[in-house]
Amino acid sequence: MAAMPMPTPSTRSLLLLLLLLATPFLLASSTPTSNPDIDLDYLIKNAGLDDTTTEDGAPDFPGLDADYDDEEDLLDEDVPDASSSQDQEAVDEAHVLLLTAANFTSVLAARRHVMVEFYAPWCGHCRALAPHYAAAAAHLALDQPGLDVALAKVDATEDHDLAQAHDVQGYPTLLFFIDGVPRDYAGERTKDAIVAWITKKLGPAVQNLTAVDEAEKIVTGDDVAVLAYLHHLSGAHSDELAAASRLEDTVSFYQTTSPDVAKLFHIDPEAKRPSVVLLKKEEEKLTVFDGEFRASAIAEFVSANKIPLITTLTQETAPAIFDNPIKKQILLFAVAKESSKFLPILKETAKSFKGKLLFVFVERDNEEVGEPVADYFGITGQETTVLAYTGNEDAKKFFFSGEISLDSIKAFAQDFLEDKLTPFYKSDPVPESNDEDVKVVVGKSLDQIVLDESKDVLLEIYAPWCGHCQSLEPIYNKLAKFLHGIDSLVIAKMDGTNNEHPRAKPDGFPTILFYPAGKKSFEPITFEGDRTVVEMYKFLKKHAAIPFKLKRPDSYSSATQTDSTDGPGSSTEAEKSSGSNPKDEL
Repeated sequence: MAAMPMPTPSTRSLLLLLLLLATPFLLASSTPTSNPDIDLDYLIKNAGLDDTTTEDGAPDFPGLDADYDDEEDLLDEDVPDASSSQDQEAVDEAHVLLLTAANFTSVLAARRHVMVEFYAPWCGHCRALAPHYAAAAAHLALDQPGLDVALAKVDATEDHDLAQAHDVQGYPTLLFFIDGVPRDYAGERTKDAIVAWITKKLGPAVQNLTAVDEAEKIVTGDDVAVLAYLHHLSGAHSDELAAASRLEDTVSFYQTTSPDVAKLFHIDPEAKRPSVVLLKKEEEKLTVFDGEFRASAIAEFVSANKIPLITTLTQETAPAIFDNPIKKQILLFAVAKESSKFLPILKETAKSFKGKLLFVFVERDNEEVGEPVADYFGITGQETTVLAYTGNEDAKKFFFSGEISLDSIKAFAQDFLEDKLTPFYKSDPVPESNDEDVKVVVGKSLDQIVLDESKDVLLEIYAPWCGHCQSLEPIYNKLAKFLHGIDSLVIAKMDGTNNEHPRAKPDGFPTILFYPAGKKSFEPITFEGDRTVVEMYKFLKKHAAIPFKLKRPDSYSSATQTDSTDGPGSSTEAEKSSGSNPKDEL
């Protein structure tokens, strides 16, 4: 069955015009009554017919078209250019399946294991991933043909419904389907990381190491490896190790009974068995497990020790940082030439907080990463800065003050863990005058304006560069103009890129929140309707704690009464004599 075509703006205008022209006849044929909501009738006739489209005339898809989806977008503010499509064409994607709504279900039914990338052609992260993803697909197809797995991709800008059905909130999103059931891939977006993750998923949970030459390849090749030195390669201890491996997606687990292999992993051949060590290619190469030999304890040990003491934030490491189960972070912002003074202090501090905090270095003078991330955290200038960040939904920030030393940073980190720090929120200066119909709110003034218990407040949180926000602005201004003079109601806006407050958290831009009078201790109500004057007015009438009425021109009341008896297009005597129309007064 063919889909019904959407009406064009001109068709919509014509339909609404016909409806308005027919209204007097409909009213005349019924028993004369007063209009049940004369304010709504007034708005429909005066709010205009062109306030429902977005900047480009396209429908809004929350989540997919959001201008700022998540923390990763801090690193990707690039605008599509003419070369982007050429860059995509240069990547050999012969082994990547192209999925659409038409073949998605059949492909997943035919292959037991499928990794699917939901991407957007204009997305910088997607363009960076493309060669790695294609290389991973080629490697799995050509070098490991025994694995029943395929790599595929979906253009989410073309298949909106398919992306929304799988809760795609940003680009790229990588899902790994096992028998049609998806799970998130949160590893690094590199060929080696993708191949290692999939190989681990489909291969044995633990690999046996019996030969020294095989072990040497692991020691020199794997970034992180876990080895258990056991009496036997099967049995209770081996089963516990395998269970731990399944709890830890990103690290390869090995087991051996060979003293020579154990020695390569820096285990004393005479050591008590079972023994477990974690080996990684960085300054802190060896970590010895000293807990009870249980799957959960081993997995917890690996999770706490697998990451570097300090991770440098780059496009490639961003997913591993933001998607890490350890959410709390200590970040060092420093220019490259100054970093050598402070990185040793941060590394030494990190040793005391393994498994509890992530330590991240942001190169301040790196334009690709340092600048946008510093802007997000409200950091200006080039001075070395240390801050703590909760990294979860509340996204609280705490700035360190004082001299950077081992003792002071350790104390700062400990206070962060114990919730003893005071959070920092960005704010523009409070405006000297605020007399427009739409009141300007900043972080410092939100308590006084938005959380005023005597007022119903509608707050738009916007970004100056957001196209949807720019489209909404004239509509929002028009709403405020209609509601001007209602003392119990405030229409306000806040620049969400420069201002923060724990009671005003945007979910993309724009976010419109309503704070009813007398209920400011409760969570605000999110407006999710069509962004039109009429729909926002209906929302306010429904949720306002203090009833209100529009302050309409006096001539409108008599005009609406005459409209019920006069013919189409007729004007009141008052309008004829004055030569004006109520619409002109707005």
